[in-house]
Amino acid sequence: MNETPLTEAFARGKIVLKGQFLLGSNYTFLVEVRYRNQRYPAVYKPQQGEQPLWDFPEGTLAQREVAAYHVSEALGFCFVPYTALRADGPFGPGSLQTFIPHDPQYHYFRFTPEDRARLPAVALFDLLVNNADRKGSHILIETGTRALWLIDHGLCFHVEDKLRTVIWDFAGQPIPAMLLEAIRRLLDQLQQPPLQTTLGALLSAEEIAALRRRAENLLAVPIFPFPPAHRRAIPYPPW
Repeated sequence: MNETPLTEAFARGKIVLKGQFLLGSNYTFLVEVRYRNQRYPAVYKPQQGEQPLWDFPEGTLAQREVAAYHVSEALGFCFVPYTALRADGPFGPGSLQTFIPHDPQYHYFRFTPEDRARLPAVALFDLLVNNADRKGSHILIETGTRALWLIDHGLCFHVEDKLRTVIWDFAGQPIPAMLLEAIRRLLDQLQQPPLQTTLGALLSAEEIAALRRRAENLLAVPIFPFPPAHRRAIPYPPW
């Protein structure tokens, strides 16, 4: 990837702690990345602040955050803020993600019909990455631009079916043609560098193969699925 001022700053800039997000089970910090007289607000999630989980390998959530960014870019959706790994964060290695200014009171459960209509690509993305924790507050509308952004992807890419999401709005509906084309674009890129190399450094070979299978299955049966009846399909808490 060609470096931009942002990617260069995230790779080399000084990380200054500004505060801590208290909601959530893992340690998450608001930071400022300072580089060449510029300041970039960001969210830093150190690996050592990750709570152990029975079903995800320990110390891998930061890599999953970064992998979700690259899959979003490969699909052409570009709605995961720029995310990178940083080895020398204030509390050690972790993920560093652009902070998106937004109104935390305006989330999925309060979206207008117009904003809910923007979510088919989000639902498809979560199916592909097998998101086990799509809460309503993880979908942001940026202040001013009204751009749609997605955050919190540490619980993604498991090889088993783990999808838990609040977005079941489109269950039973055909997946739009433009989204099917995005899946084909992803499959093409999974076969070659740079995405093949990038994901290979972040996920296991089994997890990448499972991502490919999910994409192929959605092309074979291009319908948004219904919630599974045999397990919990919505995260807790859902907001």
